[in-house]
Amino acid sequence: MFDFGIESYRPQWLNGRSAVVAGHGQQLRALIGRPLTHAWLVWDVQDSEWFSDCPVLLDFTGEQVEINHAKFDDLSITWNTVDPHQPVQWPDFDLQWRHGTRPELHALQGQVLQDVELLEWTGSDMAQGTVAVSFRFPRSQLTIFNALDENGLTVGPPESRYQRHSLR
Repeated sequence: MFDFGIESYRPQWLNGRSAVVAGHGQQLRALIGRPLTHAWLVWDVQDSEWFSDCPVLLDFTGEQVEINHAKFDDLSITWNTVDPHQPVQWPDFDLQWRHGTRPELHALQGQVLQDVELLEWTGSDMAQGTVAVSFRFPRSQLTIFNALDENGLTVGPPESRYQRHSLR
């Protein structure tokens, strides 16, 4: 199994909303009411940009959820397995864990999570049925979605072609 160059990371790939709810619904729901303390991304040092193939880490006062998308519909959610203070070893890249690199993510820190939504893409394209994970805060919303074999991030309202399923 490919670990994305991250020691102790073992993605657990799921497909479809029902599989995500069965595997992680209760733990995701338990994050509601907790503040976001850190949002970690893997940073490509040479290109000075987010390396979106690696998982996104969100720390809610010591409970860390690790979200990663691959292929067209694979979603992995793991919990407390990645230490962002450890190096990322990926051949041909100089990668590091960073937080605070994207102002829109940094602005969410300290905000209390109000809801977690699983979003299903309803478009008539090849992404139909893919699942994104969305975190709603008092002043904004963070969605981590499948950007065709890598992670995508939006801060603000989710795309209108998603069907929203609250875990609240």
